[in-house]
Amino acid sequence: MATIHQNEFRNLLEDSVTQLLKEKLEMLMREEIKNFLQVEQPGERHNSRNGYYERSWETRHGKIDDLQVPRDRQGHFQTQLFEPYQRREGWLEETVIHMYKGGMSTRDIAKFIESMFGTHYSPTTVSNITNTVLEDIQQWQSRPLEKRYSVLYLDGLYIKLRRNTVDSEVIYLAMGINEQGRREILGFYVGGQESSNGWREVLQDLYRRGLQEVLLGVFDGLPGLEDAFRDVYPQADVQHCVVHKIRSTMPKIRVPDKTEFLDDLKTIYTALDGDLARAAFDTVKDKWSKRYPKELKSWEQQLSTLLAYYKYPPLIRPAIYTSNAIERTNKELRKRLRPMNSLPNIEAAEKIVYLEALDYNETWSGRSIRGFSDPETKEKLTKMFHQRYGTPAPA
Repeated sequence: MATIHQNEFRNLLEDSVTQLLKEKLEMLMREEIKNFLQVEQPGERHNSRNGYYERSWETRHGKIDDLQVPRDRQGHFQTQLFEPYQRREGWLEETVIHMYKGGMSTRDIAKFIESMFGTHYSPTTVSNITNTVLEDIQQWQSRPLEKRYSVLYLDGLYIKLRRNTVDSEVIYLAMGINEQGRREILGFYVGGQESSNGWREVLQDLYRRGLQEVLLGVFDGLPGLEDAFRDVYPQADVQHCVVHKIRSTMPKIRVPDKTEFLDDLKTIYTALDGDLARAAFDTVKDKWSKRYPKELKSWEQQLSTLLAYYKYPPLIRPAIYTSNAIERTNKELRKRLRPMNSLPNIEAAEKIVYLEALDYNETWSGRSIRGFSDPETKEKLTKMFHQRYGTPAPA
């Protein structure tokens, strides 16, 4: 019994699929021109079909070399299946964008396409394809925001960016939790060194776009950031990230004391309520202040912003005593950016972060953060909004 080699079978299958696709496309276009002449141009008595012209069309299933496209005598008909000078489906361009988002350089993408499809794409062409998202970025960055977000997380991510020379520059990232308890990346802003003035501009932009009521801002202790936040959202609480504070403290503690000191700190941020947390701090202070006076004084000076989360319902405290939620997002962004070593310009950075942000927001749109969907918690947060801003919940 004769057998068909695997490659031959694959070629036969591809040819069959391509032929079937060709027949279906031509059938659709015949119906298109029929509808065009009978419905869209019923008064054009002198217009009629005028045969076909042949063209090539690359699909994900293979190339069609002799696709017959119908035409009319007056040259008015244009199929809706593709543009006049389009030679392939959008799938390859979409693939380029996904590979770019995944961290491949434009040069690597060009080589990959040529090796896989036999189509020559220069790195410049690849870059031009990914540039199609730049207009989308501008619209996304200026989109209106909801009026209320229970929590606003702020964090900076450093990347290597080329401006004649390569240097580290920051991506300011803002993430919110809305009244439904869902996370959303609200905006990102690329360039420069992280500063309180930079964050003030970010916060002012969020406010202009509609985010006018916030209960809690969660971020690290960057000098000036708290003042910038309070300038824009004076009614909101500030929660300095407890994990950041611990990380900055522990290197100053001697090795023999580290385990015991860390266990004592844990009694502060795991207490059942704010009063017990402050009492736990007093105990830690009495025990360690002689040995580590500067470290305990620093904690005491920040205690109100380190324990602000105790004002909020217990079910959501694990999500708001630290900025881990936004740091995890930044960690994933770093993974995407790492293979590229350095980015050639701001637009390149914006394209990658934007595409990732879209994915995150789509994933998060159907999920509520644990605790935020609890009816009692929602009621308490709504009451806090009303007490601070004097406005009823949006309809």
